[in-house]
Amino acid sequence: MSEIISPNMLKTFELCPKKYFFRYKKSLSVPVNNEIFKTGKNIHALASYYLKKENIDNLEPALNPKEKEIWNYLKNTKYFSYETVHTEYNLAVKIGKHFFGGRLDALVKDGEKYYILDYKTGSAPKNSKYDFQTMIYMLAVRAFFKTDNISFVYIDLKNRAEIVIDLTKDLALEYENKLSEITKEINKGIYPAKHTNCKTCEYRIICYDKVD
Repeated sequence: MSEIISPNMLKTFELCPKKYFFRYKKSLSVPVNNEIFKTGKNIHALASYYLKKENIDNLEPALNPKEKEIWNYLKNTKYFSYETVHTEYNLAVKIGKHFFGGRLDALVKDGEKYYILDYKTGSAPKNSKYDFQTMIYMLAVRAFFKTDNISFVYIDLKNRAEIVIDLTKDLALEYENKLSEITKEINKGIYPAKHTNCKTCEYRIICYDKVD
């Protein structure tokens, strides 16, 4: 595996190795309903402009009522008053022989403390502390900025909630071990179906291991 391994790749493998095989080894794509992601894209774009101190006077009026409500909540969180380090930022980290990476919504700083921000127009991950996105982004920021003084903040725009995970040296080591373990499984090149959510899987029609 020489490519950069993303959180979505690991989530897919954990959910079903066979699905991972179709999506990432065979590169079989499926149609996506972009309308579902429209609100998220609008909010992410607006947040990026705002944090970079760009003029958004012509953008805010274009939001629909639902988007305006979400945006007003987001921009008034305390994190949006902190120093902006990066927005929509690609970052990667090498662990063992593999590179892991992804695109951060925003990285802000308060004093010596770094905050990785991730906005969710849907719900935040159920087990946010051990979500692959949390692991990879925390380790990447840690490696690049040479500090453990980092928190990951999921801003759950659907439920108007914030989930904060603080990094420690022990937690960083735990993350590294978990990422190493799952890549060992991926490298075996064995992709069995897990038979979870088969009936709603987009690859069901071509998967011979499906459950009826």
